Amino acid sequence: MQNLILASSSPRRKELLENLHLQFEVSSSDVDESFDPVLTPGEIVKELAHRKAKAVFNKHSDSYVIGSDTVVVKDGAVLGKPDSSKEAFTMLKSLSGTTHSVYTGVSIMTPEKNAITFYEKTDVVFWELTDEEINSYIGTGEPFDKAGAYGIQGIGSMLVKSISGDYFSVVGLPVSRTVRELRKAGYSLP
Repeated sequence: MQNLILASSSPRRKELLENLHLQFEVSSSDVDESFDPVLTPGEIVKELAHRKAKAVFNKHSDSYVIGSDTVVVKDGAVLGKPDSSKEAFTMLKSLSGTTHSVYTGVSIMTPEKNAITFYEKTDVVFWELTDEEINSYIGTGEPFDKAGAYGIQGIGSMLVKSISGDYFSVVGLPVSRTVRELRKAGYSLP
């Protein structure tokens, strides 16, 4: 029996894997998420995803372990999770009426101690938002545990005009590519 572990406490990533009817466990990794600012966004998410996967793999080396990390990038600046309503407002105001990029990195550790690490980039266009719309959205509480201060799969979907790329990558896990990489790594999928 092959074990599959999601190295994330994200309910969104968990739900995406559950939608595939995969049998897996969740084991969140508590790793340092700081990064070298000279890295590109793609390098950042790959490094953080690998760090998360490796931390869980070190405890479950007979399993396939999936680690993932997502960042929002606007004008070269990496936007993390906001710490306050003011910071959320500033982030959302900067995204208003513009295009930004969402990078999601994935690292898959295998029982053979191989690592497959990749990232997907998706461009997201926001509607022009009024201060009232931004404050109303912040009032829902949704922005506070999400990179870039919004969740495309929730109430934040009302902010998004269009996307170019993988929707699921913006949610937090590029499902189709992850499944293909798992197969290549030897994991048997139903």
